[in-house]
Amino acid sequence: MDLDEVRGLIEQVVNSGDLIDLVLSNVRQKDPDTPHKVTVRPVLLKDEMLYQFSFYVEKKVLHDNLPALQVSERLTQLLTDQFKQAQVFTTQADYQVLISKRGNPRILKRQASKQAQDLSHNRRKEYIIPEHEPSPFLMRLGVMSQQGKVLASKYDKFRQLNRYLELVADVLPSLPKVDRPLRIVDFGCGKSYLTFALYHYLVEQLGIKAEIKGLDLKRDVIAHCSGLAKELCYDGLQFELGDIADYQTEDVVDMVVSLHACDTATDAALAQAVRWGAKVIMAVPCCQHELFQQMHNPIMQPLEKHGIVKDRLAALVTDSMRANILEIMGYNTQIIEFIDTEHTPKNLMIRAIYAGQTPKRAVEDYLRLKDFWQAAPHLEQGLGEMLQERLPKHK
Repeated sequence: MDLDEVRGLIEQVVNSGDLIDLVLSNVRQKDPDTPHKVTVRPVLLKDEMLYQFSFYVEKKVLHDNLPALQVSERLTQLLTDQFKQAQVFTTQADYQVLISKRGNPRILKRQASKQAQDLSHNRRKEYIIPEHEPSPFLMRLGVMSQQGKVLASKYDKFRQLNRYLELVADVLPSLPKVDRPLRIVDFGCGKSYLTFALYHYLVEQLGIKAEIKGLDLKRDVIAHCSGLAKELCYDGLQFELGDIADYQTEDVVDMVVSLHACDTATDAALAQAVRWGAKVIMAVPCCQHELFQQMHNPIMQPLEKHGIVKDRLAALVTDSMRANILEIMGYNTQIIEFIDTEHTPKNLMIRAIYAGQTPKRAVEDYLRLKDFWQAAPHLEQGLGEMLQERLPKHK
């Protein structure tokens, strides 16, 4: 049985976000222990786009929620093994799929008969970037359709963008009120989904004058992002090829962002931000390997002997030490939950706001932590004398 055309149709309506609901019927062989009907509809559960399969077995209804990437495979399997008909209702058209006795599929297309419903079991979450309003930058980045629908395969990215902007909104009062544009540097900007979202939010939505510079080591990425910024007429958004540790600027920098910079690149970004006196720092570290080899304490041997446990522990210790150092340098610092991406499970953000004072407790905590683990993050070396001046002198 060749169901490639059917599979393609399902993938199309799911990925475009057009699917309203779907019904499988006309079973191949009646069996009281197997479903006589299956329905599928998109649902929004805890801000995650899923597809709810309802299996009707006798007088029972069983449910299973699947992500978008698994929908076409599951439906194709059901049509191959159990059902001979599917009704597919979308915002654009209705489709009827018929499977002949020989297993040949036929697809009939008709005018749309249904309207999309509220997907959430509870009230829909109000996002900073609205879900059903066309946004040029999201359309160009392949997150949203021309009609303003978030593509099912990009819904996690859409949630991440909005979570990021929620965190940015919290720190806006801490940024300086100046006549000049706000100056923001995004270290390790990569494909720059979040960089474009930040510019859109500040400039297009809030009307704040801002200049954002994205820095990355990949030449093709910088070229692509620069071209996209020009197409969108984002005049205050620039991208530059360069290394975090070597980057220099004579301008005042108000905010530094570093999202998923690998290993000690995060330390380099934090050190630059502190040297510039940035008022706000937002960093999501990634791939912290440096302390894995350094840290050791005999008391913690039961944890250290398991590589995966020590790896996760090293990441937590690294971030805690970084946060402690930022406190010593005069920042009110939090480690808060972000949202992981499809590429990395790291979901902790270090968010620091300059206060100008060094709590005595911060120095004591850091020294005890260093002594316990016999280790120090690269950030201590990166800050050099700036940090040493605030630590007790060795006798």
